Amino acid sequence: MSEKIRIAVVGCGHVGLVIAASFAELGHDVVCVDNDAAKVAALQAGKTLIHEDDLSELLDRCRNRQIRFTTDLDEAVRTCGVIFIAVGTMPSSGGPGKNGETDLSQVEAVAIDMARSIASYKVIVVKSTVPLHTNGWIRRVIERNKVPPELFDVVSNPEFLREGTAVSDFLHPNRIVIGADSERAADVLHSIYAPLTSGEYYKKEGSIGGPYSATGAPPLLLTSTKSAEIIKHASNAFIALKISFINVVSNLCEVAEANVEQVAEGMGLDGRIGPRFLRPGIGYGGSSFAKDVTSFRSTAEHMGMNFGLLTEVEKINQRQKKHFLAKVRTALWTLRRKKLAVLGLAFKGGTDDIRESVAIEIVKMLLAEGCMVVAYDPAAMTLAKDELPPSAVMEYASSAYAAAADADALVILTDWPEFAVLDLPRMKQTLRYPIVIDGRNLYDPKLMAACGMTYVSVGRPTAKPAHAPAAAQTPSADASTKQ
Repeated sequence: MSEKIRIAVVGCGHVGLVIAASFAELGHDVVCVDNDAAKVAALQAGKTLIHEDDLSELLDRCRNRQIRFTTDLDEAVRTCGVIFIAVGTMPSSGGPGKNGETDLSQVEAVAIDMARSIASYKVIVVKSTVPLHTNGWIRRVIERNKVPPELFDVVSNPEFLREGTAVSDFLHPNRIVIGADSERAADVLHSIYAPLTSGEYYKKEGSIGGPYSATGAPPLLLTSTKSAEIIKHASNAFIALKISFINVVSNLCEVAEANVEQVAEGMGLDGRIGPRFLRPGIGYGGSSFAKDVTSFRSTAEHMGMNFGLLTEVEKINQRQKKHFLAKVRTALWTLRRKKLAVLGLAFKGGTDDIRESVAIEIVKMLLAEGCMVVAYDPAAMTLAKDELPPSAVMEYASSAYAAAADADALVILTDWPEFAVLDLPRMKQTLRYPIVIDGRNLYDPKLMAACGMTYVSVGRPTAKPAHAPAAAQTPSADASTKQ
């Protein structure tokens, strides 16, 4: 049997809540700490707070047994041997695309508060996404607060969780990265993850399913703290690069009247490239990619390096949003006073997270053009109403079909699976005009044309029903938005 370890997780946000529940699922005793008393009370009362597959199930299994919630950081540090820092690290006031620095004030505040309670050896694990040298700074802060260096070690253990599938990603990781400069600390982290790396967890009745099993366990990579910090940012920056590359290719395909999905398939069959993230769309979003690309670029600049490749990735991502807006304008000729049904507000399907959501940005662009928007999202509308308050020009609907009622066009902005299986004849009858502008390429253009729809997608020729009238001669996109 694996060793049971007492773990404190500081931060009950998306990452902190997922890793706390998952560590409890692995059999460890977990205290999840947050300074938001209302959030802690809600979690104690049985609420989940975020939309995440399998999370409610884990919390129901473990709440008040292997996991508990508190605002008392002092008690958590005193009673636990390992403390995971999972607080927010948002961009500084410059924000993405500006100076690119990461706001580490919450991480520093936690380090100072922990230092007051350290009286025996602790392993402090940085789970928050942080730039290079953060682990070293945490060590300096704790030592400056008069904690002897032999009483603690600082470890980097970056997370690679995708929102919507974060629990499965944690329990079936494609790799576990431990950045430790101390053999003692590395051994502790080995013990924490032993139920996964030994395959023991996958023998457990009711374990969360995924690609790994008792005979094929996930790999664990031991690195230095600095290498682990770079691995996290480099990984997200490379994915953003791949997304941006295929978006540029998709725009080329549109001009050439080629099909980007055929191009992507041909590229992805090369084992050196692979098919993942070769899906064109409206640009990357979410709380990680924009922040991590900018932070990685900024870190390089502070070290005297010009990472111009990432600067161009950021520019491409901004242009892709404008390029999509131009598609909507081309399909409708003018946008002022047009009523648009928008499907999707979260930055991706499977989550209610609207942080850095491209869908939200595009809705704001549409409103600025004088459109009226009626939006529907299966999970994100409550949060979206804070960003896009209901008004005479911004409404929310109870379903995709309610949003489409008498709309001039349907605009798909988030890749929720249910948006890919709409009743197309019903949707055609519901819309004022049978026009669908799809930023996620959820449908086969031939199918849409056969259903009598004018279908505009990304990187593919516009599909029109055989009997459709000739389109007005309007430019496909403003020259300034082409890439």
